[in-house]
Amino acid sequence: MTRWGLTLLLDGVPLHAHRALVEELPGLGYTDVWSAETAGTDAFTPLAMAAAWSPTLRLGTAIVPVHTRGPALLAMSAATLAEAAPGRFVLGVGASSPAIVQRWNGIPHTEPYRRVRDTVRFLRRALAGERVDAEYETFTVRGFRLERPPQTPPPILLAALRPGMLRLAVREADGAITNFLGAADVPKVVEAVGAAGASKELVARIFVCPTEDAAYARQLARRLLSAYLTVPAYAAFHEWLGRGEQLKPLHEAWAAGDREAATRAIPDEVVDALVLHGAPEACREQVLRYVEAGITTPVLALFPTPELAADLGALRRVLRVLGPS
Repeated sequence: MTRWGLTLLLDGVPLHAHRALVEELPGLGYTDVWSAETAGTDAFTPLAMAAAWSPTLRLGTAIVPVHTRGPALLAMSAATLAEAAPGRFVLGVGASSPAIVQRWNGIPHTEPYRRVRDTVRFLRRALAGERVDAEYETFTVRGFRLERPPQTPPPILLAALRPGMLRLAVREADGAITNFLGAADVPKVVEAVGAAGASKELVARIFVCPTEDAAYARQLARRLLSAYLTVPAYAAFHEWLGRGEQLKPLHEAWAAGDREAATRAIPDEVVDALVLHGAPEACREQVLRYVEAGITTPVLALFPTPELAADLGALRRVLRVLGPS
């Protein structure tokens, strides 16, 4: 069965006001809620609250950066949420970006591939309740053992865009989380995962702006995309996907320091592929294309629209339409 997730938090809705929405999600067909961690909420707190509000939803982090917490603290946070929601928590970790790790947190964003690999290897042992005394390539842990290891260790998924990290996700983790891709890009990701990944989970965060005002949706989407597609990892991802020439004007304007020109330079066809918009029914049909192409867990990230502004009733109706049932 394909799972169906929603990204928390929803724009314009305070954390405490999410309770009624979260309680309704299973009845709308949603199986999961997934958090994010950039410059808003942390990844764990919203999921802890959702665990108390709903006894059935699966909870996932997408993602927790591996650099911004020490290995032991990351294991403790994961173990705590796994204990709060036994068998319902999935730990998604990833390399994040130089902006989040280095510019905002003052931590060198070094050797991201090795740091992710080493963190997963450490977490496997720590969450199983083992005493860890080991030198990894990117950090050393001496004599650490969780005092409260979870009875059910959570699955670990990796944020992965290109073949190297996708293969690492298959080899060392329980699946991969991908991001900022179109439905037509999914087969290339599935191919990179290979036959060994057929039994693994493949999560995709899918950005949805449920409005028929295409100009509004594209304007909103361009601001987000210009910030993300210029991050080296995402630039390389879309070069691999074949969008290098389409995005060349974006990168040239960004390098020249002209952020407005860079934002305008993203072609409509790229915007429309990466951020779904239109009537909610049409958006849902587009999400199904990801599933048909091989995504096992679509996770919707809802953009604010004029129709939804400060109207929880309208938001509930849209979530109902966007749900799988």
